[in-house]
Amino acid sequence: MPHRAPGSPGHGPADYLQGKQIRYYRPTGSAEVRQLIDGGFQAFNAGRLSEACHIFSDKMLAPASDTTIGLTVAGALTPAGLGGCVIELMERGLIDFMISTGANLYHDLHYALNFKLHRGSPFLDDVDLYEQGIIRIYDVLFPASVLLETDSYIRDFLVRSGLEGAISTSEFHYQLGLDLLAHNPECAEYSVVAKAAQCGLPIYTSSPGDSSIGMNIAYHELMNGSTLMIDPNRDVNEVCAIILAGHQNGCVILGGGSPKNFYLQGQPTLWEVYGIPKGGNDYFIQITTDQVVWGGLSGATPAEAVSWGKINPGVLPDTVVAYCDSTIAFPLFCEYAVGSEHNRRTRRELVHRRKDLVADLLRQAKAGKAATDAKDAAARVAHQPAEIDRHR
Repeated sequence: MPHRAPGSPGHGPADYLQGKQIRYYRPTGSAEVRQLIDGGFQAFNAGRLSEACHIFSDKMLAPASDTTIGLTVAGALTPAGLGGCVIELMERGLIDFMISTGANLYHDLHYALNFKLHRGSPFLDDVDLYEQGIIRIYDVLFPASVLLETDSYIRDFLVRSGLEGAISTSEFHYQLGLDLLAHNPECAEYSVVAKAAQCGLPIYTSSPGDSSIGMNIAYHELMNGSTLMIDPNRDVNEVCAIILAGHQNGCVILGGGSPKNFYLQGQPTLWEVYGIPKGGNDYFIQITTDQVVWGGLSGATPAEAVSWGKINPGVLPDTVVAYCDSTIAFPLFCEYAVGSEHNRRTRRELVHRRKDLVADLLRQAKAGKAATDAKDAAARVAHQPAEIDRHR
């Protein structure tokens, strides 16, 4: 029986945190995994995962493609240990920027601060866990003190950093990563936020108030009178500027949710709002358990995205959705990529280029607006009726 009643042998409070510590797994490019995916993953969703591996490794990473690659992350993936896969991709330059839920970045800080998360069971007495001060994320367990001490670190960082005024989430996460590195340079090997700062890779959060990081920023304003404000407008423009600058653009989407849309809205923002005919994505890979039949964005297919201008119509063969749990599929995907021919690229270090990229977005948007205004003015003149000769 997978479930045991509370109080049964082996499920007392003293045993809740006896499971193995969850650590970040770093892919090594296993030849055996590549053989399995190439030879054994032939149909259904195994076939789709194999297809995703080949689109990423053979096309998106090919030097001739010069693809700017965004990774979006939704779902409790860092608590499950998948941050190591992200770190490996960052270090090798295989992704260029990231959009994540705030929760994934918050839980990443537990690793950076050397707190322990443990393997557990989803079949526990949550009332007893609450009384024992233990937090459960499905089958991940850790003491509530981990939350309190991580919160304390964030609040101390906010005071220590002196950050004030409106900033983007990419700037906030960059400064947070630098602070982590200053306290422990080695944490870049087991913290996504720290590694991103080290690699100059910008991380965005599409809903910054929806996490414990945002909760502590709110505390900082209320209790300390801080003027620090996360400005989503800056995030929107920075992501659009990154996409605009890309020779080709591609995404790897884990789960769906707000990070998926925040990335994909970049192309419609360019043509619909700024009048810049950039075109949509050239590559699209999604690993998700969300279904298209419910009508939500998380399950929306790349074919549907074509109608919005998010995906270029001619590139649908280079898009794929693998319906699978990311905790299963993403490590296999990363093993395949790390073992591929194009397993390392020069890092773009976009965090240092944001100002120039946004300036170019502004230049092109103003030029487009001027051209549109001139065209509209000419059209109005052409449609004006001829002046009537009053002396006739």
